[in-house]
Order: sequence, then C-alpha cells, then structure tokens
Amino acid sequence: MKEQYGDVSVTMLDGFVAQCEINRPPNNFFDLSLIRDLAECFEDLDANSACRAIVLCSNGKHFCAGANFSSPDRKPEGDVLSAKSADTRNPLYTEAVRLFHCKKPVIAAVQGAAVGGGFGLAMMADFRVVCENTRMTANFVKLGFTPGFGLTHTLQRVVGPQKANLLFYTGRRINGETAMEWGIGDIYSDVETIRDSATSLAREIAENAPLALISVREQMRPGLADAVQAATDIEGSEQYWLQRTSDHKEGVASVAERRTGNFQGK
Repeated sequence: MKEQYGDVSVTMLDGFVAQCEINRPPNNFFDLSLIRDLAECFEDLDANSACRAIVLCSNGKHFCAGANFSSPDRKPEGDVLSAKSADTRNPLYTEAVRLFHCKKPVIAAVQGAAVGGGFGLAMMADFRVVCENTRMTANFVKLGFTPGFGLTHTLQRVVGPQKANLLFYTGRRINGETAMEWGIGDIYSDVETIRDSATSLAREIAENAPLALISVREQMRPGLADAVQAATDIEGSEQYWLQRTSDHKEGVASVAERRTGNFQGK
C-alpha cells in the first residue's frame, strides 16, 4: 500500500509501521506546502489502526536542508516565512504545530544535513537515527535572523539551555557523533542502513499495545504542542522584522557564497 501527499509518499510496512518519505532530492528543502502535506499525512495515520509508529525519512543526499533561501523566486513575504505582519501567525508554523499534535510515535532517519527548519523537523520526532554523514545546524544567526519551527523550545528540552544556546549563538553545526553525545541522536547507524535502523526501532515500538503507546507518549510530552505554539508565535514575530533588515540580506548572500557575513546591525 502506497499513498501520496504532495511530495510525501507513504508506504505501509510490516509490523504496523508507516514510512513517510520526503521526495525533494537532493536537498529536500521545505516550504509551507511540504509541512502541510506532512501534517495531513500524520493526521490520517493517527486515524489508521494499521499504523502504530512512523518512520520519517527523505529521498536524497540530505534529510532536509531547511528553506531554500537561494531560490531566485523567493521573496521576504513568500512561502517560507509568510506571516502577513509581526502580529499574525506564520502559516508555516501553524502547520508545524499540527505535527506536534499528532499521536503516533515518529522516528526520523537523519542522513546528511538537517539545517534550520529541517533541524526543527528532526526535533519534532520522538527519536532520531543518525550516521557518519549527519550534520545538524541551527544556523539562523548566520542568516541574520532567529530560530524557528519551535527549536527554541524543542532543542533545549533535549539538550538543555546551555548547549542549545551554544548552537543558536554560534550557528555551528554538529555531526552524528556529537548528536549522540548530546542526546539528540538515539541510534547511530551506517548511512547505508539508516532507514533500516529507524524501521527496526519503529517495529520494536509498534509491537506493543497501541492505546498504551499513545497514553505514555502523551504523558511524556505533556503540553508539548501548546508550548511549541507559544514558541513559534514569538519566533515568527521576531523573524518577521529581522528578515526585513539589511543584515538578513547580507546573511543570505554570505551563506550562499560560503563566507563570513559582514553584518552592520541594521
């Protein structure tokens, strides 16, 4: 059985596991439509008794390289960061919060890069499988604005505020080994078998009583979706005005050109 939600394909595997694969290779950049499709997919799987756990994976070199800021069609008020004002919610984050409301456990197979909002998508999952070429970065400050996708809540929930601040303030990237040391990664795998490792964990989870799984997950993530909503409200408001600064334009240019940004504080 295979279904399609835009660029997300869903395959039902043996053992009550659903594989949700993002198909935007090689970088799997995200936008509003992709996150909306994922939310609709996850909500349908919540209602599907044949699914007890979800493997989130990507077809391509990278798990999700974030938003495509280098796209020639991108506009500041466009699809990626599309709040109409600083006081309105970003539709992208409204869709992201839908993911956090879903009830089935999610295991992310994070090969290659998980950048910015792609890192946020990985942190939405209950567990992350990483490998030798995994690279994670919340590089927002290098782009002249601030974290999004609920990372200001979800990352420090896992690694604590100090390590989260270290990543947020520097924009540095970490590899799979560091992700394991910090508790961001839960299983270390070879890149060739990362999806198999994620599926194996999903099946180990899914062999258990489904109502009990949902119950314990709710107990272990109390109020998480509401907390992410509150976080993204602030993130979206801050991103709105910062993305209209000269520093943001310089940040996008400097990252694309692989150089240090010449920021002026305006």
